[in-house]
Amino acid sequence: MKDSDDAMATKCVIVVNWNSGPYLRKCLHAVLNQSVPIEKIIVVDNASTDASLLEAEDLLPHVQLIRLPHNSGFAAANNLAVKAAEGCEWIAFLNPDAFPEPEWLECLLAAAKSRPEGALFGSRMIQALDPERLDGVGDAYHVSGVHWRIGHGQNVRDSVAHDAEVFSVCGAAMLCRRDLFLEVGGFDERFFCYAEDVDLGFRLRLSGHRCWYVADSTVYHVGSATTGKRSDFAVYHGHRNLVWVYFKNMPWPLLWLYLPQHIFLNVVSLLYFTAHGQARVIFAAKWAALCGLPRVLRERRQVQQTRRIGAWEIRFAMSTGWLTPYLRGGLWKELLGRWLSVVKPAGRGDK
Repeated sequence: MKDSDDAMATKCVIVVNWNSGPYLRKCLHAVLNQSVPIEKIIVVDNASTDASLLEAEDLLPHVQLIRLPHNSGFAAANNLAVKAAEGCEWIAFLNPDAFPEPEWLECLLAAAKSRPEGALFGSRMIQALDPERLDGVGDAYHVSGVHWRIGHGQNVRDSVAHDAEVFSVCGAAMLCRRDLFLEVGGFDERFFCYAEDVDLGFRLRLSGHRCWYVADSTVYHVGSATTGKRSDFAVYHGHRNLVWVYFKNMPWPLLWLYLPQHIFLNVVSLLYFTAHGQARVIFAAKWAALCGLPRVLRERRQVQQTRRIGAWEIRFAMSTGWLTPYLRGGLWKELLGRWLSVVKPAGRGDK
């Protein structure tokens, strides 16, 4: 395949680094050992304060390093790198805590060649710290506005063994056509990080393009290596941006039809994270989302004016069902158990 049109296509791999420790070196080593030549590798460092660049020092001569004076966020740093990748047809985005197998990029390019209607192509992501478990095989988007990684936590042996269309793909390891990325405005830099990949996938879909999971393209992903899973940082940005994705991209008929589900989702989120001792951060996230809505609604006009597909066509790509988001991972059972522990009458303690 190296002599095919896929191998001849100009391509760039972008890695945005912020305090990723030893992961950056491992990631770059995997990129430099890909089975197809890569014309440009760009590393954007978001003002790291750890030794991640020092630990990868021997590999940095092989990459274009852009040092930023402050942490501009995942979205802005990637946008900057895409602009710097002039002449490249394909852009592969890779998190520093994602370690691709040698044929990762080759498989993504082959899938892109066979599906010219596709704009985003995502990988089979395996948990690096638990290789028997999936990290995800693409992103699902529910009509209420919540999204999740398909197959997260499942046994690798049960993963989808063939390419499949998904609503969007995870930005930790994905391929995109550079011209389409720029055409829809790239990542929304106000998101800073979290949900910016779903927002991008949504806008590309509204423009008439599709997103695919590529089963043979494999990466091992640590996940939240620098921000922490369910950290205050992750909860704040994830749940603020969730609201913005919904109001910016959901076509009007669907926005009004599913607005009750969106409101219900946000109420459940407030209850859930309050029960987990994160009341301050989840209420701050929702307040910030509301404060940012005027700007989001202004941006919405441009997004919807350039929409090329009907509302119901995008609806068929979404997950549905009132209870679908809450049945995942036993959320209802956990919330009920916590509520019962609060309201249990005095004197009826467990024996």
